[in-house]
Amino acid sequence: MSYSQPPKRTALPREMLKWLQSLHLSFSPKNVRRDFSNGYLIAEIFSWYYPEAFSMHSYDNGTSLVAKQNNWAQTERVLVKQHVSLRKEAIEGTIHCKPGAAESLLQEIHTLLTNRSIKTVQEVAPDFTDQRYQEQLPMVARATASRAIKNNLCLSEEMAEPNITTNQQKIQAIIQRHIRHRREERMQDPKRFNARLTLGEQAARLPPVATRGDPDLPTKASHTANSCNPAGLRLELSALFCFVLFLCLCVCV
Repeated sequence: MSYSQPPKRTALPREMLKWLQSLHLSFSPKNVRRDFSNGYLIAEIFSWYYPEAFSMHSYDNGTSLVAKQNNWAQTERVLVKQHVSLRKEAIEGTIHCKPGAAESLLQEIHTLLTNRSIKTVQEVAPDFTDQRYQEQLPMVARATASRAIKNNLCLSEEMAEPNITTNQQKIQAIIQRHIRHRREERMQDPKRFNARLTLGEQAARLPPVATRGDPDLPTKASHTANSCNPAGLRLELSALFCFVLFLCLCVCV
């Protein structure tokens, strides 16, 4: 049995590729997540539109977390002077190679610099998790809770944010999202999980019925529902048995 593989290289729209090629960058990006994570190519793109503000000799084309943070911090300081702002979550996702973060950031930069939008990118809601990939897999191949934490929380994130409380909150959010997805799976396929209805779910719930001209209508409806529902009938018999037992005990005393 073969399952769909996570995309190693994210394909950019043709219009975006033509725009990047027209800028004559120092190297052509092949892996979007990896090549744009350190911010060097982003600074090089802005240097074509703001040549006096960006000095490429002060940027480091390295892969370490320190080099990435320094490059992006320098780019953000320059953009503030140019009255240009980028989404912080897209920048953080690009630094930590989150799925779809670099593509979303490039789309935002392309719109800012060219005043043109790309529908094929903008129609997809930004989601920097592996949820879209997990939905493509069958239920038996989807990630467990520990795997979900590993997929959605990178080591570089923990190094960039050493605060234990913040990391615990991120992990808690991932676990809660995983539990919510598991509940949805149980509702979609209850036989696979051997899910059984609780007593509250088995109990008959009838909408309020109008009692015009027939005061016994609610009683008849309740009796019909209980006769059609074995669980409700068992509950009614159990309550009656408890009541009779209580009366016997009172008489004996």
